[in-house]
Amino acid sequence: EYIDNNMMADNKLTHAAILGKDDGGVWACSEKFPEVTPAEFEALVKAFEDPVANASAGIFIGGTKYFFLGGEAQVVIRGKLGAGGICIRQTEQAILIGIYGEGTAPPECNLIVENLGDYL
Repeated sequence: EYIDNNMMADNKLTHAAILGKDDGGVWACSEKFPEVTPAEFEALVKAFEDPVANASAGIFIGGTKYFFLGGEAQVVIRGKLGAGGICIRQTEQAILIGIYGEGTAPPECNLIVENLGDYL
């Protein structure tokens, strides 16, 4: 419900997912969301601990590398890939991932993902 009615509702995101914070299990995702490998999930967990220290590694989701743009420890990580990018928001129990493509401005994606994270 959160995927279809909140994250994907206005067609600003190309993919969206909600993962369990403890194990990376997929709670919900959009169609064709790229699979997050255990190694990628572990790297996300480390990036949330100290985004700046992990910036040089980039952000990997489904084998795709996003250039690290910035973040706030324990809250949010943002990345860029060509004309698109990614916003990843951590809550107490979940990790929300929004991926956007050409035609969506980064702040539009950030608002969708971060506002839902604030709500949850």
